[in-house]
Amino acid sequence: MELKKKILCIGAGYVGGPTMAVIAKHCPEYQVTIVDINNERIAAWNSEELPVYEPGLEEIVRQQRGKNLFFSNDIETAIKDNDIIFVSVNTPTKAYGEGKGMAADLQYWEKTARQILNHAESSKIVIEKSTLPVKTALAMERILHSQNNGISFDVLSNPEFMAEGSAIDDLEKPDRVLIGCQETETGCQARDILVDIYAHWVPREKILTANIWSSELSKLVANAFLAQRISSVNAISALCEKTEADIAEVSRAVGLDSRIGSKFLNASVGFGGSCFKKDILNLVYLCRAYDLNEVADYWEGVVRINDYQKKRFVLNMLTSMFNTLAGKRIALFGFAFKADTGDTRESPAIDVARHLLGEMAEVVITDPQALDNVHLELGDLLDTGRIHPISDPYEAAKGCHALAIMTEWGLYKQLDYEKIFHSMVHPSFIFDGRNILDHNRLYEMGFNVYSIGKMPMTHFGTELL
Repeated sequence: MELKKKILCIGAGYVGGPTMAVIAKHCPEYQVTIVDINNERIAAWNSEELPVYEPGLEEIVRQQRGKNLFFSNDIETAIKDNDIIFVSVNTPTKAYGEGKGMAADLQYWEKTARQILNHAESSKIVIEKSTLPVKTALAMERILHSQNNGISFDVLSNPEFMAEGSAIDDLEKPDRVLIGCQETETGCQARDILVDIYAHWVPREKILTANIWSSELSKLVANAFLAQRISSVNAISALCEKTEADIAEVSRAVGLDSRIGSKFLNASVGFGGSCFKKDILNLVYLCRAYDLNEVADYWEGVVRINDYQKKRFVLNMLTSMFNTLAGKRIALFGFAFKADTGDTRESPAIDVARHLLGEMAEVVITDPQALDNVHLELGDLLDTGRIHPISDPYEAAKGCHALAIMTEWGLYKQLDYEKIFHSMVHPSFIFDGRNILDHNRLYEMGFNVYSIGKMPMTHFGTELL
């Protein structure tokens, strides 16, 4: 298959934008175009303020934009002009009908497949970049081959394994690139074309090839395994708090086992982001569809522990602050689901804020990148008048009874907590949901310090706890 040196990505979000920017950087002979139905998003990609925050992304976009990286909302023309098409559209969890709350909502993916079919005038390689249930490629192939018009389509699976906050590093130096294809002559040819693109900067031994179903399933399973580790250590953190063990010491001892390793063993208020919960529930739904109910129950437990951890965090605040939060002002330091991103999807801070508001607390929210999303995530509660977005953390802390560290931003390690302590209502509390602060020093300042998986450090007698 002889192709023009043109690549299209349909979907200009957290995956499509950074991935295509890195491809454009390393493949200067290719013209890379990103399209999206969201005109505002495309305008932002063409502006000085990008719609996605990732360390290192802005520099690459500025360097390549207008040279071999382009952003457009003319989807029809782009499909006609490009022979290699990445599909990176949103696949959220269904909020309606069969599979509600678990199955992937594939309506945007199917609309994209039909767009490609309707506007293609030549053969295409179509690459699944979105996270999709196993066997989705079969449905895409059936749609693309539903018209006997002489145009051929080869569908590949190329799941992303980048983490928000480190996406550019993950794309530049990936642990692996996975490419799945139908094991036919044309499928293997299409796979080799994509392999050659990544081989511009990725060592060949790190480019894995597989059958298309293994590739689709690998993405769900990888996220499930990572989330499982977080829920496992969070479950143990609850036991540590009851037994006077220290979760940091337990995690270190466990993580030094070479069979286990230390990554994703940091206890916290819980995991968030667009992938973990969605992908696990997708896996659960898939298992139930094949009548593998015990397997489904096992993976569903990972999500239940995550929800439990968030509820436990708020309950700890309630019981520690004299069994009432009504009228108390609590500052959430961080609203993004993790540091170095503005993404708030499934952020633990959202659930914590909702629980606090349910306890009639005043909630102050601060974050260096995600503050604009407060209206998006908590819009239905803004009319309570008890949500206060404030960009400056020092201003956010003024007059508060408690601080809760929700996101592991490096900024929060460097703040002047002596200054913050003197601006707060006393007794003052810190709930470190990420275990990133110097707890001994905070206690010496006068704070009552509560962390995940460790005994609290308080200035009260036990009769008040």
